[in-house]
Amino acid sequence: MFYWVMKRIIVGPILNLLFRPWVKGLDNIPSSGPAVIVSNHLSFSDSIFLPIVVPRPVVFLAKSEYFTGKGLKGRLTALFFRLSNQLPMDRSGGAASSSSLSAGMDILNEGGILGIYPEGTRSPDGRLYRGKTGVAKLVLATGVPVIPVAMIGTDKVQPIGRRIPNIRRVGIIIGEPLDFSRYEGLEDDRFVQRSVTDEIMYELMRLSGQEYVDAYASTVKERLAAEKAAGRKTPKPGADTRRAAVRMSNEAAGPAPGTVTEIGRTAPAEGPTGTDDGRNAGPPAG
Repeated sequence: MFYWVMKRIIVGPILNLLFRPWVKGLDNIPSSGPAVIVSNHLSFSDSIFLPIVVPRPVVFLAKSEYFTGKGLKGRLTALFFRLSNQLPMDRSGGAASSSSLSAGMDILNEGGILGIYPEGTRSPDGRLYRGKTGVAKLVLATGVPVIPVAMIGTDKVQPIGRRIPNIRRVGIIIGEPLDFSRYEGLEDDRFVQRSVTDEIMYELMRLSGQEYVDAYASTVKERLAAEKAAGRKTPKPGADTRRAAVRMSNEAAGPAPGTVTEIGRTAPAEGPTGTDDGRNAGPPAG
């Protein structure tokens, strides 16, 4: 009830009036049945704008810190996230992360739509970072379609650290469903998990037009925080992983934005939402 009241009566009309979000590909959202929406993550407000334009309820996996805050503010924040159809996602790895993914699987088994940010955290600089394989585990285990979504301009509306948003238009591009049924029975294969994740990230890059950085956003954020604490001058995020910029051929898929990617050193071991051994790094070129 709270979700629909906020969406239809309070938050939705206000945001539509102020930010006038434009949407492409809304008919790619299935009218019924389970699906996983995967999106790039530019801003905290992504989890607000996206559910407003999708006709069906979307349950997001949100970082568990939103649900464990102290004091009155922390309790109110946790209450808001629970009432707005969001589930805590433990990013510490191991059994805790597996339990969080199981909660997402329950949503899919009930025929719902689950929203996931494969990067695991917001982009520190507006570029698209390497995806974690947790989303692939869910998709391969359930066999549900994947709906890629590109959020456009939300980082300009609410940059990291800004509480009061800027009033400007945002865009949402919803791509055609991705089918990974060809990997049926291979859900425990780490190479398949990485391949599926990379294919998803390539589609997000193509839809959003973002530059791809072959590094985990969480790793880059940790490095930037350490450099800031040490008082060192901060280089452009991802610069230390750059070896070359490669223009990827997109002839098979037709002309589309997002054809520039960065190829860097082998990424470190994957964080909390999946496993990775560093092989097959970066989205495939087709």
